[in-house]
Amino acid sequence: EILIGLVGSEMCIRDRYRSVGFSKMKFNERLNDYIEIINCTAKDLCEISGLSASTISRYRSGERVPEINSEALERLCKAIAILAENKQPNITKKSVIDSFLECDDISTADRERLRKNFNTLLSVMNINVSKLCKYINYDSSTIFRIKNGSRQPAEPVKFAESVASCVAREIEDDSQIKILSELLECSKEELSDNSKRFEKVKEWLIDGKGKSDNNISNFLDKLNEFDLNEYIKAIHFDELKVPTLPFQLPTSKSYFGLKNMMQSELDFLKATVLSKSMEQVIMYSDMPMESMAKDADFPKKWMFGMAMMLKKGLHLNMIHNVDRPFSEMMLGLESYIPMYMTGQISPYYIKGIQNSVFLHFLKVSGTVALSGEAISGYHSDGKYYLTKSKDEVAYYNKRANELLSNAHSLMDIYREDSVSALNAFLFSDVHTEGKRRSILSSLPLYTMEENYLKKFLEKHSLSEADKQNIMSYAEQQRNIAGQILKNNIIEDEIPYITKEEFENYPMSLPLSGMFYENDILYTYKDYLEHLKQSLKYAEKHPNYIFKQTSAHTFRNLQIIIHQGQWVMISKGKSPAIHFIIHHPKLREAIENLSLIHISE
Repeated sequence: EILIGLVGSEMCIRDRYRSVGFSKMKFNERLNDYIEIINCTAKDLCEISGLSASTISRYRSGERVPEINSEALERLCKAIAILAENKQPNITKKSVIDSFLECDDISTADRERLRKNFNTLLSVMNINVSKLCKYINYDSSTIFRIKNGSRQPAEPVKFAESVASCVAREIEDDSQIKILSELLECSKEELSDNSKRFEKVKEWLIDGKGKSDNNISNFLDKLNEFDLNEYIKAIHFDELKVPTLPFQLPTSKSYFGLKNMMQSELDFLKATVLSKSMEQVIMYSDMPMESMAKDADFPKKWMFGMAMMLKKGLHLNMIHNVDRPFSEMMLGLESYIPMYMTGQISPYYIKGIQNSVFLHFLKVSGTVALSGEAISGYHSDGKYYLTKSKDEVAYYNKRANELLSNAHSLMDIYREDSVSALNAFLFSDVHTEGKRRSILSSLPLYTMEENYLKKFLEKHSLSEADKQNIMSYAEQQRNIAGQILKNNIIEDEIPYITKEEFENYPMSLPLSGMFYENDILYTYKDYLEHLKQSLKYAEKHPNYIFKQTSAHTFRNLQIIIHQGQWVMISKGKSPAIHFIIHHPKLREAIENLSLIHISE
């Protein structure tokens, strides 16, 4: 006790326990000593770290210990360092982490990483869960709880070994091995036999950083930064003139070889733009993208042709092939960001694994159709066929519509002209069971008290109509949150912002849901008051979890996750737009994306 009173540092804590015969401390013992040394309360730790009171309580009692490399441990150490700053300046975040890592009960297995990689493996590889459960001797309800994070495997390494053994045995098809090699970032040769696949999958489940995380982060980064107005200026979209000159093309033409196939796509776009038809366009392809994407000129010409179709005012129904390596799928989605922003594209996908032997291609507009075929692995030996024959176009059009009728929405896109449809969806979802988790760049509007919001708006030069609309929107948000919290959990994660960071990137009121694109900025005092009200809201609502993180999220995106149901990515401006994603593989990849990965 004398040592603690005299110095108050990590060395004192170690000396204290060594002096009574202990070589190592328990995590909870070391945590309690830090609280004693810096003379803070558990409540102080909760407020600075963003961890819940129950979590801190379990840490202090020894009932629970955080994982190595976990966000929880990172936030706790940072909070201790902040609280010790003026009292014990020798206590830094690094010294606290090092001190905790000496504890003999810190777990060496990153269970959260294992869970996320396990979920990614299931979705990307389309693993049959029933067969997996039987093989690893787990019941389906336990696997479901491991997937959603409500339960962790007691022996994570053995769990990873069992899953890896099952995957190594079941995945033998060449196309599946190709997808697995993409996921694990290794060559197909490194997965050539059962034992190699087992070792690679086991190693990746325990330690690997999912490639899908990087792909999702890249997609969200581009979406966050994208400005439609700047893009329109950059490509001179407003200056584009839809040509009216006749385009000489035979009634039908066949194309062989990759170079001619690329030309066939450009010919289809030209013929569609130059026709008088305003019928919707349906486009589908499961042909490989890599070879064509490597061509220096084709992607630019193709994008220009697509821009011309949008300029003409055509609506495009894109049936994406998602039965391809995840990185390739995300590359395709990234290229469509500018077009999605226009509201003229409806994206779809076909459920289930498609035929892995034959490759298909079908694009149809009002007066022209382009069809293609090839054998998997031999794209350049295939054939593309373009026709303007009325009877043949009618045949391909019927075929394309039948394909569309079997497709499912990849994502619903809501712009300002569909605000009623967005509200209807959100209200209808209120009574659907399931946890909601949000990754926010601003404090949630529904946690701001009504009277304070009114005073806040009075300080800004807004019209009375705008003030009233914002007040009504806030009331709507409070009602939706209140309904959900009656039976389900809402967990909001926002970045902890210092005054210096706030001055560089001031926070604005989150109004993308009402498609209000003007910034209504907080002062730092406003931010702290709203933060205080958010913590108070959490105290009043047991099902509401409010977390602060040291990771910095996107500044122009809000991500709302209804686990197992959908993910909504909301862009605040340029333009304000909302993407509601239904596809399981893409949805789960975003669900599994941690704030740490986002900040990286």
